[in-house]
Amino acid sequence: MDYTAFKAAKPASILVLPPLNESPDVNATYAMLSQMTFPLAEAGYYVLPVALVDETFKQNGLSHAAEIHGVSHDKLRQIFGADAVLYVTVTKYGSTYVVVDSVTEVAAKATLVDLRTGETLWTGAGHASSSEQNSGGGGGLVGMLVSAALKQVTNHLSDAAYGYAGVTSLRMLSAGGPNRILYGPHSPKYGTD
Repeated sequence: MDYTAFKAAKPASILVLPPLNESPDVNATYAMLSQMTFPLAEAGYYVLPVALVDETFKQNGLSHAAEIHGVSHDKLRQIFGADAVLYVTVTKYGSTYVVVDSVTEVAAKATLVDLRTGETLWTGAGHASSSEQNSGGGGGLVGMLVSAALKQVTNHLSDAAYGYAGVTSLRMLSAGGPNRILYGPHSPKYGTD
């Protein structure tokens, strides 16, 4: 990944917009939004409070992520004063029944854009799945079918994807490492990557 524009822009504050949701689960947008500020703040950025940002949009008649993503960079900079904006799209969210198992999966992609120039600074993606933790169990075919059915019901009743949204956010937005977001000015590691 080319970090030339990112290093030149030196963003200190990030506006996180509500994610677009391409999954069939209506919980995806706010489950991701509620967990994306943590890795960014840990990376050394000031992240505008998502509740304040969300309420500002609602007070101005914008309540859907698609409408919010359509607001111009100039307007976002004028209203919020942030250096950069983070656009996120949730591509997978929820539990699905797969042959003899129930899999909970969350996937998202992100783009960080400089609000002063409109230039893309960074793009990334993250993914987390319950299948990463699954281990082969006993009980034969009937046991696996019953187990999968129970997991499917439990996952839907408890929104098991919420926890995986947090893991996805960490994997997508944590600093350090190849193709990751750079450390921000409030991190002791700023300028080391």
